[in-house]
Amino acid sequence: NYMKLKLEKFGTTLMTRELGSEAFKAFQSTLRELREDEELEIDFSGVLTLSSSWADEFLSPLLAQLGERLVLLPSDNLSVQATLKILQEVNKRPFKYKK
Repeated sequence: NYMKLKLEKFGTTLMTRELGSEAFKAFQSTLRELREDEELEIDFSGVLTLSSSWADEFLSPLLAQLGERLVLLPSDNLSVQATLKILQEVNKRPFKYKK
């Protein structure tokens, strides 16, 4: 069981800490609907640019909250890949990826 979140709903160019933080706050009500046995899948399709500052404000707290239940869908986007690599190093914790 899982809930899927398309990050594109927050825009195609995801930049700045402020906007990442706003997106995280806006997502909290939806996140409350996630059941204990469900994973949250993050879909990056449609996202053109993902900055490390935006992702740190949005994905890092989700990783802290959900741990193994946060699952990232694969992305061909180099901006997304680079940002996720940086975040894993900063958080000293790997993301779980859907195969």
